[in-house]
Amino acid sequence: MRRRNLGATPNRRRASDAMSAYDRLPPELRAWLAQAALPWSPRSALRAWRGALTRTGCAEAAAARLSAIEAVQLARAAGRPGRI
Repeated sequence: MRRRNLGATPNRRRASDAMSAYDRLPPELRAWLAQAALPWSPRSALRAWRGALTRTGCAEAAAARLSAIEAVQLARAAGRPGRI
């Protein structure tokens, strides 16, 4: 019986370049990320930014929404010592 390579090799994700993803972000979002307290991935930051911008329609209000999201995350992390 002939053996085939059926799933023996792992599927690989395409490696993403975080710096080029960051460079493609909107300037307003990059400015907000520069002062953010938590490390955001470019992908999650863009997803939150688009959602906030859709709801508010204004870049300033979207930045305020991201700050509110971050404040919730910081408060949650404060309840769990050693985790950020």
